[in-house]
Amino acid sequence: MIDISVQNLVKAFEVGKNIIDGLSMEIEAGERVCLLGRNGAGKTTLFRLLTGELSEDEGNIVIGGDKRIGLISQIPVYPEDYTTEDVLKTAHARLDAIAARMEKVSERMATDSSDKLLREYDTLSAEFERLGGYDTDYARNRVANGLDISHDMRGRLFSQLSGGEKTRVNLARLILEDTDILLLDEPTNHLDLRATEWLEEYLLSFRGTVLAISHDRYFLDRIAQRTIELVNGKAEFYSGNYSFYVQEKRRRFEEQLARYERDQAKLKQLQEAADKLHLWAFMGNDKLHKRAFSMEKRIDRLSQTERPREEKKMTARFSEKEFRGDEVLVLDGVSKGFDGRTLYSDVSGIVTGGERIALIGDNGTGKSTLVRILTGELRPDTGLVRRGPAIKTAYLEQQVHFEDENRSVLDTVLYETNCTPQTARNRLGAFKFSGEDVFKPVWALSGGEKSRLRLCILMHGEINFLILDEPTNHLDLASREWMEDTLSDYEETLLFVSHDRYFIEKFATRIWSLEDGVFRDYRGGFAEYRAYRKRQEELARTAAKKMPAPAKAEKAATEKRPRKNTEKQLAQTEREIAKLEKALAEIGEQEELYASDYQRLMELGEQRAELDSQLDALYEKWEALSEA
Repeated sequence: MIDISVQNLVKAFEVGKNIIDGLSMEIEAGERVCLLGRNGAGKTTLFRLLTGELSEDEGNIVIGGDKRIGLISQIPVYPEDYTTEDVLKTAHARLDAIAARMEKVSERMATDSSDKLLREYDTLSAEFERLGGYDTDYARNRVANGLDISHDMRGRLFSQLSGGEKTRVNLARLILEDTDILLLDEPTNHLDLRATEWLEEYLLSFRGTVLAISHDRYFLDRIAQRTIELVNGKAEFYSGNYSFYVQEKRRRFEEQLARYERDQAKLKQLQEAADKLHLWAFMGNDKLHKRAFSMEKRIDRLSQTERPREEKKMTARFSEKEFRGDEVLVLDGVSKGFDGRTLYSDVSGIVTGGERIALIGDNGTGKSTLVRILTGELRPDTGLVRRGPAIKTAYLEQQVHFEDENRSVLDTVLYETNCTPQTARNRLGAFKFSGEDVFKPVWALSGGEKSRLRLCILMHGEINFLILDEPTNHLDLASREWMEDTLSDYEETLLFVSHDRYFIEKFATRIWSLEDGVFRDYRGGFAEYRAYRKRQEELARTAAKKMPAPAKAEKAATEKRPRKNTEKQLAQTEREIAKLEKALAEIGEQEELYASDYQRLMELGEQRAELDSQLDALYEKWEALSEA
């Protein structure tokens, strides 16, 4: 069954410039497809066309059946007094309507016991249960916790949230609505590692259709079954995930290049043959002219074939300052907190030359704060940070700002590097700023372009300690790959904050992790670190399972006693039931309290399941004793 069908779609915002030009594609129900294309290729425009926010100039879009479609980048407008919790609850509007109808039918049943009302109530009750009406609170907690929507955020006014926070809440709302078709426009941009992995697991079990735009290659590799690339307004199809796309695109390019080169060789051969035929025809054989003209038609067809082109890559590398010595950076007993809350304490470690350190952790754990302490922008509350005397540091901040953003791109480079205009043009060209682009004011640049400009300036100086805060956050896929190529040639010390698992796995030789105020220093790559953390979690779960369950032991002891006094056993069982019900109520309160603590919520869920099992057994025992 086809969920999305697009045929000969055309859309332009300027006359004669079709951003989408004859695009056709079909997406089957239940498919997970990634949508790729350079910036400006029309990916977001296609999403807006699919949701009906924009209307097509030509062509047809058909959404299968009565399927509900949801777009993450579209954030509805809510009343001013709506909190985040109120927004999340709007996902259950359908259930609320069923519950309201059930209540009305129940009231009528008090005076009317007709079969028609009974059947309606049974139908409504079955539908309410099928849609998870009795588990809405648990579902909200599970999704909000998975997407890093804290208990504090859920109580705040939705209108006061940042753009990234609103995007996360909107994603949670769509997941809770159980939308049939999810259109995800950069869904991982505002998620930390844990929330991104939670979203991946959700999408892998999602029964509906997913079409995702993302620059997160690890995310695309995990969720995508098929890839569609927008090129010159049309769709090119690849029957695999991102890694498959990269290999297949290279294979297709090489095949097209080989075909072009064969055609060029054939073209040369045919041209020489046609010239000879014309020459011989002038010697008295006019029939040879006809053969030559026929051959020249074939030459015309072959000459229209263009040489396949690869996108021009940026060419630049860091100027490195040779470092002699062991200590690049020393941290000794560093602590930092804000507003009475301690982010971390007693952070200590030594960084040596050539190390590549990834600083990871959930949002709000203080990664950027620690980076600002390392650069000297902030002072620690306690402890000290010392850099080696020969260390020259360069820092690329997460949100790039310039002293005067009214200056042009060219003037900014001239001002900050004190070089000649031609040198500045050459450097900017290496970073894909060419032609009229160099005269744009800096304020008009996108976040990714500002990052590129800052890197262009940083690379001018000789450095031996490079600090990057979310370096790939605003970059498209081509720019990310360029940065990786550039950093591969950089041999000095590198410290970076990132949620890009592909990037971390490629570069990190050491992991600094911030989690619940605890600083961990792991010497090894990202894959090794994750395997280590998984082993630690498994050991903790095994240890927890080996602990004796008091309720089970009590139950076993009770069953072994001779059943001389049934009433006494019944009273004892009722007390045990009351105890377990109280424990379950306390777990419910704990789940509300720790709604933003994923690990704690998982532990509480396991405890709840264990107690539920014990309670079921006690109810069975109580029934048997009651009958006796």
